[in-house]
Amino acid sequence: MIKWILILLIIAAAASLLGMPALAGAAATGARILIAIVLVLFLLILLGVFAIT
Repeated sequence: MIKWILILLIIAAAASLLGMPALAGAAATGARILIAIVLVLFLLILLGVFAIT
């Protein structure tokens, strides 16, 4: 999933440099959503590990 986040961020940066704000915004929004999902999963795994031990 980290790979997808990096790809979306690169697309957003390239689209921004090329003057395509709609595409840059969509890619950045997708990256933000994936980052939120990764953080939530990380916290659930972290709390789950501490709850078991």
